[in-house]
Amino acid sequence: MTDAGAAAIEQAELGPVGGTAAATPPIPGVAAGGGWGLVLRSSLRFGRTRLGLVIVVVIVLVAVVGPFVAPYSPYQFVAAPYAPASSHIVLGADELGRDVLSRFLHGGYVILILATLATVLGVGIGTIFGITAAYRRGALDELIMRSFDVLLCFPAVVFALLLISVLGSKLWLIVVAVALTHAPQVARTMRGAAVQLTGREFIGYTEALGIRTWRVVFGEILPNVTAPLTVELGLRMTWSIGIVASLDFLGFGRQPPAADWGLMINENRAGLTIQPWGVVAPVIAIALLTIGCSLIADGLGRAAAGIEREVDTSREP
Repeated sequence: MTDAGAAAIEQAELGPVGGTAAATPPIPGVAAGGGWGLVLRSSLRFGRTRLGLVIVVVIVLVAVVGPFVAPYSPYQFVAAPYAPASSHIVLGADELGRDVLSRFLHGGYVILILATLATVLGVGIGTIFGITAAYRRGALDELIMRSFDVLLCFPAVVFALLLISVLGSKLWLIVVAVALTHAPQVARTMRGAAVQLTGREFIGYTEALGIRTWRVVFGEILPNVTAPLTVELGLRMTWSIGIVASLDFLGFGRQPPAADWGLMINENRAGLTIQPWGVVAPVIAIALLTIGCSLIADGLGRAAAGIEREVDTSREP
């Protein structure tokens, strides 16, 4: 028997560190077998994950470093409206004669910030409620999941537009609106992952020790569902980018004369056939960012599935 096999048997006999669990074999998704680090390292073995990571890093660098290297102010008039590309305006001018390249370099960081905050908030809300519903079951489970089912009836953009039209166009409201569109799907996924753990012996022993519910949820169940949680973060980030950009395009995000990729598409679409770069540049950036996040999420999903299969195989007699 190999050293790794002996160590696995010894760990199964002794239980997790801290002595609060029964002598049960490893389960899919546990921190020791499928935690954040292992899922991330395993996903990097896939070429799609590495490609997606490169794409995302490049776009993020453009959005973060861009404002410091832009040749002009995003509000400065440098040429005639829709002027073609030249030596001093590499991507030409927009509908008001402002430098497209400068506005492009200034227009990405807000989308990234809003999308990231919305993703973290939405996944956080969905995870907490999903795991709580799986653990408590009964009436609380029904109340949580049926409430989220109501939110699922609304398309994401429609729900965000409804919320913004009632409360006004504010950046923090965009974050909340997008997060609330993510929470129901995340809750359903995390509940499905957590409900498999609630009947495990180590949860029963933890409850017998009189540990509070929130400590069971965050200390015992949450570390065991890190694999699906990692995948959800990647998927929801992809959706957040698209929704935030759509709201900007529709005029519910940053307002003129702010430089914003979604807003640039709306402002310059009338001159698409005359000077296309005002539309093409932000469209390419948003598309690449979405594709990159999708590739990363796909790689994370494949890695998580592979870890589950490995753990399931290790439990066979």
